[in-house]
Amino acid sequence: MTESDLNLNEMLKIRREKLKELMDKGKNPFLIEKFDYTHHSSTIKDDFEELEEKEVSVAGRIMSRRGHGKVSFIDIQDQEGRIQIFAKQDLLGEEGYKDLSLLDIGDIIGVKGAVFKTKAGEISIRAEEVLLLTKSLQILPEKFHGLKDQDLRYRQRYVDLIVNPEVKETFILRSKIIKAVREYLDARGFLEVETPILSTIAGGANARPFATHHNALDIDMYLRIANELYLKRLIVGGFEKVYEMGRMFRNEGMSPKHNPEFTNIEVYQAYVDYEEIMRLTENLFAYVAEKALGTTKINYQGTEIELAPPWKRLDMEDAVKEYVGVDFSKIDTDEEAISVAKAKGIEIKPGMKRGHVIAELFEEFCEEHLIQPTFVTGHPVEISPLAKRNPDDPRKTNRFEAFINTWELANAFSELNDPIDQRQRFEEQALQKELGDDEAHPMDTDFLNAIEVGLPPTGGLGIGIDRMIILLTNQPSIRDILLFPTMKPIDE
Repeated sequence: MTESDLNLNEMLKIRREKLKELMDKGKNPFLIEKFDYTHHSSTIKDDFEELEEKEVSVAGRIMSRRGHGKVSFIDIQDQEGRIQIFAKQDLLGEEGYKDLSLLDIGDIIGVKGAVFKTKAGEISIRAEEVLLLTKSLQILPEKFHGLKDQDLRYRQRYVDLIVNPEVKETFILRSKIIKAVREYLDARGFLEVETPILSTIAGGANARPFATHHNALDIDMYLRIANELYLKRLIVGGFEKVYEMGRMFRNEGMSPKHNPEFTNIEVYQAYVDYEEIMRLTENLFAYVAEKALGTTKINYQGTEIELAPPWKRLDMEDAVKEYVGVDFSKIDTDEEAISVAKAKGIEIKPGMKRGHVIAELFEEFCEEHLIQPTFVTGHPVEISPLAKRNPDDPRKTNRFEAFINTWELANAFSELNDPIDQRQRFEEQALQKELGDDEAHPMDTDFLNAIEVGLPPTGGLGIGIDRMIILLTNQPSIRDILLFPTMKPIDE
């Protein structure tokens, strides 16, 4: 054990000894159930002229303390900021002032007293009563960002929020963004609904699910990877505008843009096509940015991005032609496409077809160029099992993905409502799964039954809310906008 470990253990021991002394004096802080505070720190500072020399009650965590003789200064931090407590033996009494010696940084206290301004000009509270509400038995780091193990910020978010109060602003902004998304849709007549998180089929997207087992029914079940198929069932049932925002779960890799559980929203509107959904998407992003940030022009990690519509439109094949130099209007067979893929260093997978090659080339060579908001259209049918075919080129679908800062933030299409075509595509996906594609879409016979009942022409949209929040809060990683990101446990 190092000397610093011994010192730390000694400090922890001292805190517990202080707690015992308090308990022996009949002042166990953990028996206190409530404290009625009247103001937050920021309110007192903002309304000082009105509150000067008036009594207030505040509560917060001790972040620093200093003093000499019969006067002490304590800085406490509440939800909205910090304020100084001026503690004097004359006001607290000898016993009350002596109890201050049993307080530590990290303790939570309640304070009653009058608001005043010190000779140094700092707005403070002249304490008339100090009540220990919670004894902190751990040591707060002085400079949490300075710790070598940055992961500790995510593992112990509660400490991160205490020591770095600016982190709170990110999560307050997250809440404003989510609220603005709902406001935009609610104002346009969309109904927010809830659909199952556990299901016997993980459908609606191409992704690996988390599997579990329902003991009572003795069946395997999956956490949802998307909520698309349930929401389209509601359109079949007669709802014309629905959306659901919530957690999705994908058993895949982790990165600055990926967490196994994430927040997504899916939106469906009957009797519109993907062009109408494009307009909804660009207007939604602009509305949310304006509401949350007061502007549609944002700066992400040094890059200026304008979210105001209209956004650029770009066909996927045109992107491949522009950035890869391959013209797929002149490539008709799977064999030709695979030859191109090999030449470009693309991994050849079993069952790979022309459409798969286009998608792989786009992902590998084109996405990195899409900085300003761009709608990429014309996705191959092979990678779009739930989208309508383009009537002018049946190899393509009426689908778009929205890219900003090289990231895909939204995916949408004119929903496939032809049950015969849908069955064929599910069968093709099943074949891909047999060939080793774990992310291929499973067969969903009940969904087929639903669209046989009749799905009207429908536009659908999915937005990665976490990625939207990363962008609008100017954070480098998804871990910075999730309060408790998924982390591998540390060996004790």
